[in-house]
Amino acid sequence: QVQLVESGGGSVQAGGSLTLSCASSDFSLSPMAWFRQAPGKEREGVAAIYTNSGNTYYASSVRGRFAISRDSAKKTLSLQMNSLKPEDTAMYYCAASHNGGYWYSESTYHYWGQGTQVTVSS
Repeated sequence: QVQLVESGGGSVQAGGSLTLSCASSDFSLSPMAWFRQAPGKEREGVAAIYTNSGNTYYASSVRGRFAISRDSAKKTLSLQMNSLKPEDTAMYYCAASHNGGYWYSESTYHYWGQGTQVTVSS
């Protein structure tokens, strides 16, 4: 069973930065992604990366502010979040898939982490 463990969440003021990390017991999975869910809202795809191509994808709301990356040696997926806004407040989840699919679709992913909370105050 693949395990995904997120870390790095916390509270920050608007305009600040945070880096989320996701340690994976199996780093051959692709794509790997970050999703988020705000209170009262559906979970949404934030960013994804495909192992073989290295291609990355972002939600329009975070493009230019967030950057997804992976470190094969450390078996870690990261999400660098800059210029954070109050609307970025959510529980952030790491997800991984055995095969390709629409990166932004929850049904693409077979494994999920427990989540890490990000709170951005104005």
